Amino acid sequence: MTTSINLDFHSKRHSDFDLRRIARAMEQGFAEPVTAYLTDAFIMSRVGGGVVFGFEGDDPAGRNADGRVVQTAKVERVEKEGRFWVLTTVERSRYVMATFRREGGRNSLRDHLQLTEAQGVLV
Repeated sequence: MTTSINLDFHSKRHSDFDLRRIARAMEQGFAEPVTAYLTDAFIMSRVGGGVVFGFEGDDPAGRNADGRVVQTAKVERVEKEGRFWVLTTVERSRYVMATFRREGGRNSLRDHLQLTEAQGVLV
């Protein structure tokens, strides 16, 4: 009898490319404080996701520790600041999209922007 075990990985190591993009974003600076930087970022069903780096805020359980895969609250606004896209959630958290997920990350941003523009939602 074969036993299968499914493992869900909830963390990921940042690549050198990810870290260079994060460093570039940090050097650039932003108009308002940043909650965290996301690598492998994407937007799905008006919620952002990715691998977190540099989370600023109260996190006693460590759910937002560097390398953890996270899901943001509902995205209220997406704006380009300098060279980077910034997600602002309904909770007023701000996430910088440092890198996009290879499988459709950038396309998910385009789709989100088109959808919100078509619906007349603030982008």
